[in-house]
Amino acid sequence: MSSSLTSLFKRLVSDESGVVTVEFVIIFPIFFGFFMMTIESGIIAIRDVMLERGLDVTIRDIRIGTLMDPDAPTLRKNICNAARLIPDCENQLQIAMYVKDPESWTPLPNDVNCIDRSVSNRPATDFTHGDGNQLVVVRACARVNVFFPTSGIGKAIVENGSAASGNSYALVATSSYVVEPRDD
Repeated sequence: MSSSLTSLFKRLVSDESGVVTVEFVIIFPIFFGFFMMTIESGIIAIRDVMLERGLDVTIRDIRIGTLMDPDAPTLRKNICNAARLIPDCENQLQIAMYVKDPESWTPLPNDVNCIDRSVSNRPATDFTHGDGNQLVVVRACARVNVFFPTSGIGKAIVENGSAASGNSYALVATSSYVVEPRDD
């Protein structure tokens, strides 16, 4: 009996069939994880660029006078029309405008006003257009769900799974303009 066990063991040790399958099972999840994280980071970058573009196009319209003293919904709509790749943009975008004095600069608040998904109403934000020759800084924050919530980046970027974030991350864009004096 012992010789049959010994011969069986030698046969199993020398048998190399299935070796490739074992290597594949070990290596494939690692490469697939890298693939998912690459796609997720690309989607994040594209959405961030589109939010920046949407804000810049809208601020340019304000600067050249084609969009005069817009209210928050109009500004939100214009930004979302230019930033087409942000899902549910008009409901997930929060805008704040700050009038700043360049001579005695004070930094913008560290806390960015973003949509709180745990409440149904939109929080109040600073929204001041400014008068002639005043600097206005505009900050836009969009809440976006991750594309692959189980991938490494998808898990890491979600803001602690809090109810306010609704398992999403925030994209923030900032731009500024100087209000041109008008001859009304």
